[in-house]
Amino acid sequence: MARNKYPEITVEKILEAAQKLFLEKGYDETTIQDIVNELGGLTKGAIYHHFKSKKEIMDALSDKMFLENNPFDTVRKRKDLNGLQKMKLAMTLNQSDEERMELSKQAIPILKNPHILARMIESNRCVLSPYWLELIEEGNNDGSIHTQYAKELSELLPLFDLWLTPSIFPASTEEMCHKFTFIKELFDCMGVPLIDDEIMNMIKLYFSEMK
Repeated sequence: MARNKYPEITVEKILEAAQKLFLEKGYDETTIQDIVNELGGLTKGAIYHHFKSKKEIMDALSDKMFLENNPFDTVRKRKDLNGLQKMKLAMTLNQSDEERMELSKQAIPILKNPHILARMIESNRCVLSPYWLELIEEGNNDGSIHTQYAKELSELLPLFDLWLTPSIFPASTEEMCHKFTFIKELFDCMGVPLIDDEIMNMIKLYFSEMK
């Protein structure tokens, strides 16, 4: 049997089909066979050649959607904003990406999988922390941020994703909002007043909808 000369195209088609189905039917209700049917021509074997499970498809899809609409790349181009404003805008842009946020909610249960969780931690460390560090240092340089802990805070910020994941640390909507109040006060004390009223209201709405 001839090998697929363009495996990246096959992967792209699988992820596009999965994204469509996850958003229409939901992650739990979508099967590998549903994805096969959507592709029309590929077999289950072709899918399993690239992904070991539906969980891995969701994991890869999350990475793809982030890279296609990376809020950090967007704020980098804004010469009219200081470092702190860019940090706030990155958070707002991330939260306003409705399709990605919907898939993030659907992905919450699969983070119990040790392999997926380890991948998320590694991705946060290698991808998100450097982005945050760049913006915190820019804020220090332009005076919008005053902290001696730029590196430490850049490493801490992505870890809050795990702490705020209810499948890892179960919490009610009220408890989630209380956690964010803690994060706000922590960063205020560290000289990075990142979470203002607008972002806090946006977060409360998100957790309310997640419930």
